[in-house]
Amino acid sequence: MRIAVGGIHTECSTYNPLLARATDFTILTGAALTASPDFACLGEWDWEIAPTFHARTIPGGPVERATYEAFRAEFLERLRQALPIDGLYLAMHGAMKVEGIDDCEGDWCAAARAVVGPDCPISVSYDLHGNVSQRVIDAIDMFSAYRTAPHIDVTETKRRALAMLHRRLAGEIDPFVVWARVPVLLPGERTSTVDEPAKSLYARLPAVDAIPGILDASIMVGYVWADEPRATASIILTGTDRAAMEAETRRLAAAYWDAREDFRFGPVTTSVEECIALAAASPTRPVILADSGDNPTGGGVGDRGDVLAVFLDRGRGSALFAGIADRPATEAAYRAGIGQRLWLSIGATLDPSGVSVETEVEVLALLETGKADLREAVVRSGQATIILTARRRPFHDIGDFTRFGFRPEDFDLVVVKSGYLSPDLAPIANPNLMALSEGVVDQDIPRIGNLRRTRPMFPFDRDFAFTPEVLASVRAG
Repeated sequence: MRIAVGGIHTECSTYNPLLARATDFTILTGAALTASPDFACLGEWDWEIAPTFHARTIPGGPVERATYEAFRAEFLERLRQALPIDGLYLAMHGAMKVEGIDDCEGDWCAAARAVVGPDCPISVSYDLHGNVSQRVIDAIDMFSAYRTAPHIDVTETKRRALAMLHRRLAGEIDPFVVWARVPVLLPGERTSTVDEPAKSLYARLPAVDAIPGILDASIMVGYVWADEPRATASIILTGTDRAAMEAETRRLAAAYWDAREDFRFGPVTTSVEECIALAAASPTRPVILADSGDNPTGGGVGDRGDVLAVFLDRGRGSALFAGIADRPATEAAYRAGIGQRLWLSIGATLDPSGVSVETEVEVLALLETGKADLREAVVRSGQATIILTARRRPFHDIGDFTRFGFRPEDFDLVVVKSGYLSPDLAPIANPNLMALSEGVVDQDIPRIGNLRRTRPMFPFDRDFAFTPEVLASVRAG
């Protein structure tokens, strides 16, 4: 039994002006792919693995077309070289945008199908914030998506997709996929599985999996910051009994639709100014404030200085800003050296339409690294300690802070460019606030640009009815 493994994984806001290029991606091929911790679960089954090509980068703007086409060409060539194979596993995200291509995952999956032929089973795993199309459904045989947001079941999802593939290759099952679009598009921060109603909706899925003839059920929230026709929530089921699959797809689609008005933000959510005022008045610490509109893990640029500007103007207590992507400011801090003071313009160097802050700072720490694009500098302006980074990146792990010799608990206020908080930060937030800040992943969905989405679509439209229509893969038995 021999399987090939590959894929491409990123999330792209069509409002983000930055293009992702080849140097932004982490590429895994050959032994590096099979040795990666991200693919450790491949070794849980007795099969020969033919690694092909996998590319992944932090969410951001659309991918440069030449980069995507080069990636696809290398993947397909490595896939051809791997033949003959018994099956193919693709580790995907589902919300990638390429210059001039609306449905690049559909393009990728269809191209893979053309190489492996009609008889080779293909299993895929997705992020629940992916956007799915009929072209994807028609190219594959098995589908499984994350069931948690924040995502703590990534490996479990890959394991489900691989387990179905193994059973198919062992001759136990002959699965196919059905799906239904649900015309709802909401941000992940309003559909976190920690909060209701998403918590209860996703809790239904294991029972659906257990129904005879059904193997895997997925609820796709979709990716709201993609202004393109395929952007939508959806329900996707893999199984062998079409009648059972269609019935459960309709039930889940109707349940999601019926809950559309009930989705709420989990933390206290308000304007930047009000969040800073609430933090100043809080008797507990650390207040952790999510700068949601500039969240790089949601597709944001990560370089805006809006929240910093408000804090410097009216904030109280000690604050840590982790972090602001600004390579010129970072380099200036390195040139000055630890203990030196200098004037910096912080923010809006990647997206000049954002907000920058002019302030005098003292350089507190510099990350030791031999790579210029990995540089990070800690500076202080008044009561604000600011981590500047040469590249876009999130601060989600405690280790992101402790390597500089401090902890989030050392500050009254910690500002992170995030939506819902990571599993590391959420337990120590006391309390958690989320600012409805501006940026290319603006949480105020009705006010974002909307030119190309399929309409009607909630919450852009409200006065319309919906009856689920279940569509099957052309490969359905």
